[in-house]
Amino acid sequence: MSGGGWSRRRFVGLLGRTAGVAALPAAACGGPSEPDAPAPSGSSAAPGAGTGASGRQRGSSGPRPLYVGTYTSAEGGGEGIGLAEYDAGTGRITGRGVLTGVADPSYLTVHPDGRTLYAVSEREDGAVTAVRLSDRTVLGSRSTGTAAPCHLSVHPGGRWLLSAAYGSGSVAVHPVEASGAIGERTGLVTHSAPPPGPGQQGPHAHQVVTAPDGGHVLAVDLGTDTVYTYRLDDGAGTLTEVARARTRPGAGPRHLTFHPGGRHAYLANELDNTVAVCGYDPDTGRLTVGEAQSTGTGSGTNHPAQFLVTADGAYAFLANRGHNSLTRYAVEAGGARLRLLGTVPAGGDFPRQIAFSPDGALLFAAHQRSGAVAVFHVSGEDGGLRPAGEPFASPVAVCALPL
Repeated sequence: MSGGGWSRRRFVGLLGRTAGVAALPAAACGGPSEPDAPAPSGSSAAPGAGTGASGRQRGSSGPRPLYVGTYTSAEGGGEGIGLAEYDAGTGRITGRGVLTGVADPSYLTVHPDGRTLYAVSEREDGAVTAVRLSDRTVLGSRSTGTAAPCHLSVHPGGRWLLSAAYGSGSVAVHPVEASGAIGERTGLVTHSAPPPGPGQQGPHAHQVVTAPDGGHVLAVDLGTDTVYTYRLDDGAGTLTEVARARTRPGAGPRHLTFHPGGRHAYLANELDNTVAVCGYDPDTGRLTVGEAQSTGTGSGTNHPAQFLVTADGAYAFLANRGHNSLTRYAVEAGGARLRLLGTVPAGGDFPRQIAFSPDGALLFAAHQRSGAVAVFHVSGEDGGLRPAGEPFASPVAVCALPL
């Protein structure tokens, strides 16, 4: 798709953002694990959690690192990747500065070994950047050859970095070197079919994630109303399409999260304000999209953003932009059914992304328009959410990554 669609995406997110957000130290966005070596103050070593699931055992209190993604080119935006700490017991966030030198780091993740942070540069000339966490050294950037990459993930084996580009509807693959640095791109696919959905001018790849079986990579495309399944060649770093799953026209699928059982996944549809339970066959990589279900947000304007599922598979949470709430679902029938339990206020305006702390005791919500990260205690008994104090101010917060 053209850069115009990418600009509209950013404009919609920024529209109505609270003016004059203080340029406090930012914080960052979603992923796993923990460095073995001690890190300096503000990025202390911490075990990580997967981007879609939360553990149920509660950890001890104490400072943990938090990173925040932002748009550096947006009015009132950040200056780079925000650095912060949060107390694992109380959820209180304390700013620790900013890591500069990374442009528009709107999405962040970490390597499975916890030593390296990766960020997209969501610009027309897209790039991905690696940062060594032990000393916050930028290890370098690589061009993705795509427009406006907005999501990235590391393959579980740790050898490949996958990125999804909204502007060009593409998925890129880069090798990860032993140091954590990123090599030159080895793979690229662009979603040229099926035709764009209603109101869309082209493909918009919004997410790329590896299925729990480890053998398949799934790319969610809002523009073509399709989830593509690829086989990753672990030697060459290339992608081969093996299946497609269509949503209903105009649904605008944005984010897919797997149930820990590996046989079901949950799809957030941004454009028609619905969710769907999907069946998944790990042998073939084929996804089957179920019927559209309610987000619990009523008839007003709302754009679902992201799902999370607890590690025990008991509850799922959905971030709602517009309604500015978090929907809670009970997961039933071994992952095959979502039962709507209700919504709670998300603690800010336009919750772009949500993430669990590694132990699952806290849920973080990054609010793009109000420029803040809100934190909630997660009940291990019923999945209930309780605010953990006042939100932490962070300019154009679009991604929060607690480690």
